[in-house]
Amino acid sequence: MKLQHLAVIFVIIILPITLLLNGYTDSQIKTLRLQLSYDDKLDNATYDALKAFQLNAMNSDTSDLANSKIRDIEASANTFFTSIASNFNMAGYNQDILKEYVPALVYIMYDGYYIYSPYTNTLDDRNENIIEGVNLGSDASILHPNNEDATYKQGEKISGLKPFIYYSCRYQYNGNDFVITYALDNYITIQGKINNEWVYDAGYLLDNVTKSGDNYSYRGVPINQNETLEEYIFNPESKQIRKYEYVKINGVKYYHDVYGQDRWFSLLNGEVYYQDNFSNRTTTAAKEYYKQAYEFKDRIKNLYKLEGLESKHAIDENGNKTLDTALANTKVFDFGSMAGTSIEDPNSQFNQHRLAVIRHVIERNLSIAISNYNNYSGGITTDFQMPKLKEDEWEKIINNVSIISFLQGLNIGGKIYNGYSIITNDKNEELVKEDSIYMVTPNDNQYHRPNDNDLKNQTSSNIYGALNVDFERKSITSKEDGKIRYYIPQQNNGVLITGCYGSIIGARNITQTDNLYQYMQQMATSNPSLATAYYTALGRERYSMYKTNNDPDKLKKDFGVDI
Repeated sequence: MKLQHLAVIFVIIILPITLLLNGYTDSQIKTLRLQLSYDDKLDNATYDALKAFQLNAMNSDTSDLANSKIRDIEASANTFFTSIASNFNMAGYNQDILKEYVPALVYIMYDGYYIYSPYTNTLDDRNENIIEGVNLGSDASILHPNNEDATYKQGEKISGLKPFIYYSCRYQYNGNDFVITYALDNYITIQGKINNEWVYDAGYLLDNVTKSGDNYSYRGVPINQNETLEEYIFNPESKQIRKYEYVKINGVKYYHDVYGQDRWFSLLNGEVYYQDNFSNRTTTAAKEYYKQAYEFKDRIKNLYKLEGLESKHAIDENGNKTLDTALANTKVFDFGSMAGTSIEDPNSQFNQHRLAVIRHVIERNLSIAISNYNNYSGGITTDFQMPKLKEDEWEKIINNVSIISFLQGLNIGGKIYNGYSIITNDKNEELVKEDSIYMVTPNDNQYHRPNDNDLKNQTSSNIYGALNVDFERKSITSKEDGKIRYYIPQQNNGVLITGCYGSIIGARNITQTDNLYQYMQQMATSNPSLATAYYTALGRERYSMYKTNNDPDKLKKDFGVDI
């Protein structure tokens, strides 16, 4: 056979294969590009949702309260669907269609989370009988399930927030049966039967708190017992932005009005509310934080005797072991059990266990929610299921207030799109992390990250710490005239305090560390004023947070005011 014949045969065989491979390669490239485009659109929509939640929460006087938080989350979910519809508009999808492909939105909060997804509205027999047996007046026509004009229909499929789910774990240990609810920091709540007594207790877990008389130190650093706090706000009555002394109690700031009536007031929805029997000029929140942590540790060790509690004692509602067996011998309350490691340190056994509990609670309930979405997806044939998240993604989720969005079932040519997005929020009043505190140097009107190298030589006693959100622009809508005014709380005698270019803007010129507790402990030798200011600010802001189980009577006693 001649060489020319072989060449012709080769071309006849190879050409179709080459064309097929080129077509397949082009198809895969288009699919990959489309997938990357969809990932980007989903990230943008999730970011918009988080930004909406952040702005609403920062500019709301009641953002910590449950009803207000639900309102902010629902507004954020609406923003997500509006944004994703806008992003996908060119692809031919509108908002109603895209909703069918979103099995869940997850809002990771401080001590639990919400899932936004469809559910079936039901009124059981007991509820129906109550409605029929009670004279509800004008509400009867709205609530009655048999009324065609009722606001809610029996069996109706509704998209909305499901009940709040706590990061809780049940334990059986030494004859005790109790539940511990964890948070995104080292705060826990214990409730149940311990030593044949019903216990309901809560607090922050800290090592290395020492007491001397009525004074407290942390890691050898003295804590400021009393602080005078100041910030700039817009007063709807005077219509001016001025500096006010304030104290923060259970998430609410109370300001001292020395410009008009010599009284204290709070702001709510653009209105001034004056407080009676309020004479505080300083805050003892930092001292109370370390004092109560000191006492809480003593109760756990000596009253409840829970130092031997380990992961293997965690059980589910049926009494079965519930956590990964690899963590079986991990101690929950490892006070000083590891050389050089305290219970609040990121690498402590307590934190390993806490993160395992949070991950288990989220993963279990979210898997069920996404799986159940198949019952609501109408004519869509996609099998909705929980994707496998990477370890670094779980690390982001269980350490930050964040939003997780899922988008599944869209055809992108070569395969079915199954995407998700995780966006975290590091500026909020829901969670005070170790790096949520910024340090202010009044001599140059700048704020810095705590581990900024420029702070190593700042030995002035005027340095102080403040929550990062207090350097953000806030707004208030005056109820009297409806106008929106903007202000920045942290100023120095009317001069704006700006972010240090090296550490805040450029995120450089910092000492890399994953443990700010130990970093400040090391800094205390060369710069004790910096360590004192940081530990004081961290304790003050954490103790001042809103918590659902705070006792108003105890707060009244702690601060000596009527609230």
